[in-house]
Amino acid sequence: MARNPKVMKKQSQDRRPKTGSANSRPRRGRPKVCVFCASHATWVDYKDVALLRRFINDRGRIKARGAMGTCSQHQRDVAVAIKTARELALLPYSVRSSSSEPRNGRGGDRRANGGASAQAGDGKTGEPDSTSEGFDPVGEDEDDLELDAVD
Repeated sequence: MARNPKVMKKQSQDRRPKTGSANSRPRRGRPKVCVFCASHATWVDYKDVALLRRFINDRGRIKARGAMGTCSQHQRDVAVAIKTARELALLPYSVRSSSSEPRNGRGGDRRANGGASAQAGDGKTGEPDSTSEGFDPVGEDEDDLELDAVD
């Protein structure tokens, strides 16, 4: 049985060396070392809030393993410790972000833009209205007025 010479190609001729590939760049700087492995920690303490705050971002989310440099086992331990601390109200689930500029668009804050309910004084704003029963502008009750009329 004869072999077909057209099918047989040399692999070395077809392949060219890849230049400029993103994976071929050397890593710069010092490699990240797991904090817990370096200190020979046996377990991650959920009560050590100062340490755990390093592993959550400004929004309250757990940072990734690649960003912090922890090993896979200690990253799992950190995640469990953060979740336990959240359950015990030592750490927040999320941090409320506040912006200096008002929100525009759908579903904005209805109290901030002076809606009709806030101006009408219908009791929903928390301030008493002159038409509500508990409002006493002078500071006198009806009983005091009746006593003054009798005297």
